[in-house]
Amino acid sequence: MAARAHRLLLPPAFHRSVIPHAPLHLLPPLLSTAICSGGRHRRVRAQLIVGRMASGGSQAPSSTARITLPGGNSIEVVAAPGVSDSDLRNAISSSLFKQWLKNMQSDTGLLAGGHMSLRQVYIQGVDMFGRGVGFLKFKADVFDKETKAKIPGIVFARGPAVSVLILLESRGKTFVVLTEQPRVPVGRLILELPAGMIDDEGGDVVGTAVREVEEEIGIHLNKEDMVNLTAFLDPVTGCKVFPSPGGCDEELSLFLYRGHVEEEILSALQGKEMGLRDHGELIKVHVVPYETLWRVTADAKALAAIALYEMAKRNGLLP
Repeated sequence: MAARAHRLLLPPAFHRSVIPHAPLHLLPPLLSTAICSGGRHRRVRAQLIVGRMASGGSQAPSSTARITLPGGNSIEVVAAPGVSDSDLRNAISSSLFKQWLKNMQSDTGLLAGGHMSLRQVYIQGVDMFGRGVGFLKFKADVFDKETKAKIPGIVFARGPAVSVLILLESRGKTFVVLTEQPRVPVGRLILELPAGMIDDEGGDVVGTAVREVEEEIGIHLNKEDMVNLTAFLDPVTGCKVFPSPGGCDEELSLFLYRGHVEEEILSALQGKEMGLRDHGELIKVHVVPYETLWRVTADAKALAAIALYEMAKRNGLLP
């Protein structure tokens, strides 16, 4: 069981408690938000076909759906064995699948220019988070028209996410606030930036970043003080970071917060137990010197944020 954190007595302007087991700190404003607009997308129509596709052996026939793309082309979406009709419907109607199709058809997408074709999608797994699709696993048959070669197309879809580089200055030194939590996929504890998934299509990216910092760190940041580091990227990139594009659609928006705090705030944060513990978020907060961050973490989010932050400073994009 997590130990209850001691409540800090801070000036009224800097203190507001909304998390039962830990104090919430308001950090001072410093920087403004940078903005980057994305590319254009086209609409997609999806229609579930009545009936099933026959399969070999004793397996039950697979459910199928047909999606009509702009220009009249259509693709077949097939449910793998064990994927129910409702799972197939949920997959097709999910923001994860819709966003993937939009990315494929965007101005910089694989289907732009007509050099590649999408013929079939094979839904292999659907993980529900409540009533919505949280994770989606599928295989897409994409072919290069010139070479006739099939492009590797196994996709783990989890959608967009945010992460925040929090730099706090105290007595002339800069510190970064990190989380440590168990990460089952890699089988170890990971020291990383606070981060979280954007739950809904067209969600509030900055608001999600602020909320995740509250839940994982226990401090409140104002939206107007967040700087979107990924907005400094060339628009052709989509102003996003893709940590594993060979197998996952995850796209990251990386934010920066900088502020000055008293040493007591850093001491209060160090070792604090946070997270939605009833949901398995067993988080411990760590405060480390910024100058050592690149050596003490294996977190791709943190390392990418360092690179963007340092290059933005070098090019005069940050004060």
